[in-house]
Amino acid sequence: QVQLVESGGGSVQAGGSLRLSCAASGYTETPVCMAWFRQDSGTAREKVASIYPTYGGRTWYAYSVRGRFTISFDNAKRTLFLQMNTLKPEDTAMYYCATAGSCYDNPTLYKSWGQGTQVSVSS
Repeated sequence: QVQLVESGGGSVQAGGSLRLSCAASGYTETPVCMAWFRQDSGTAREKVASIYPTYGGRTWYAYSVRGRFTISFDNAKRTLFLQMNTLKPEDTAMYYCATAGSCYDNPTLYKSWGQGTQVSVSS
């Protein structure tokens, strides 16, 4: 079972930036898919971005964050990142990293989850 620990959340004003990190451990083979999800109170958990670390680093982004967020994975550090620029109040949520055998949209298909890190963006 992969263990995941997120960090880097915080409170920023609209237009600001944050970089989330997700330290991964407990695996011998790099997970096929690593992804960032977010969930605000009263809403469903949604996939924000995903990456296939060992398949050419192919990435995917939700339309709402395309051009503002960048997902990456540092294999040497075993750390997943999410660089978030030009943040908007609607980006406010708890952000989670997760792993799966493929980059599904359905969060129930992801095997391992971190505890989450809170991002709050004020206008």
